[in-house]
Amino acid sequence: MHLRYRILFTLILSTFVSLNSIAQNSGIISGQDTATNVVTTAVPFLTIAPDPVSGAMGDVGVATEPDINSTFWNPAKLAFVNQEYGVGLTFTPWLSKFVDDMSISYLSGFYKISDEQAFGAALTYFNLGDIELTDGAGNPLGSFTPREFALSVSYSQKLSTKLSLGVTGKYIHSNLSGNITTSPVTDPKPGTSIAADIGVYYRSQLNVLGKPSQLAYGVSLTNIGSKISYNSADEEDFIPTNFRIGSALETFLDPYNKVTFALDLNKLMVPTPQPDGSHLDKGLIDGIFGSFGDAPGGFAEEIQEFMISFGAEYEYQEKFAVRAGYFYEHINKGNRKFFTAGVGFKVDQIEFNFSYLVPQVQEHPLAETLRFGAILNLGSKSDDE
Repeated sequence: MHLRYRILFTLILSTFVSLNSIAQNSGIISGQDTATNVVTTAVPFLTIAPDPVSGAMGDVGVATEPDINSTFWNPAKLAFVNQEYGVGLTFTPWLSKFVDDMSISYLSGFYKISDEQAFGAALTYFNLGDIELTDGAGNPLGSFTPREFALSVSYSQKLSTKLSLGVTGKYIHSNLSGNITTSPVTDPKPGTSIAADIGVYYRSQLNVLGKPSQLAYGVSLTNIGSKISYNSADEEDFIPTNFRIGSALETFLDPYNKVTFALDLNKLMVPTPQPDGSHLDKGLIDGIFGSFGDAPGGFAEEIQEFMISFGAEYEYQEKFAVRAGYFYEHINKGNRKFFTAGVGFKVDQIEFNFSYLVPQVQEHPLAETLRFGAILNLGSKSDDE
């Protein structure tokens, strides 16, 4: 297999698109559904939910309760985190049904400068496991372990007691081939990019059926950055710029019991593949603004590119939580459809969380995905919580 095609396969597979959709999109199956038009990008690990809290709630997170993982979902939420500082670590064996050495690790932390301002930082590390590289004739070129990481630094500021803004700067490094060279790829090299996130978060207090509640809204644009290249040729790929909007409702049933319901919509803001390949020539700005009207199938296909996440959580005394959720993606855009579930519990200042994924499609590469995480929160709670 040519190195470029092997890299492309690794990229597509790591986005956890269903095997059926991959085959259809690459023309492997004869008589395929030509309506299938999956949007793919480089460094798709940037879109994988790294934490088991959101991972247990169907991958919602733009408007859920602010926590240490807000740097990933919506940096604006950091200003509303109700502790002074904290650190968290999560680990996810990835595609474990097919490989045993691929994983995602996520290290994050935050610090509240004041009640109105907060900083956050995160490191996402994606180990794609060992692969054997060959040239176009099938001759072995050696083994290599592709690795990718993203380093993020965030700042969040309250504009009022209900509204906040947040921004993130991000450095992305993707090493998929090492220094091994094979035709037609010349001078392979690690791909790098600089990106930014921006988010808005708003929440207000209200009563639902006589119960004290909180309704929150969130919007984020993530991974707004330069295209990435893996060789010296004029070949660049988009990174997964993503638009996410959502809402979350928290209701206290009594002083000890709380329930949360959350809904997110998100869409990749990169060009939809065109039959003539013209989408590859677009720049960053054209790709972002054109992504809402460039689908070959028109408005009907554009709507298919929105993914839906829904999640719910029950929490008792801030000590124990049960979570569940569902994620939906249209069959023509990847066909990811899965249920999620998980639990969390707190011991003193340490919080442990676990999640499990159950796909609707049999033999799906995401089957049996587990996420594990631990969070250490320190300092007193804010007065407005």
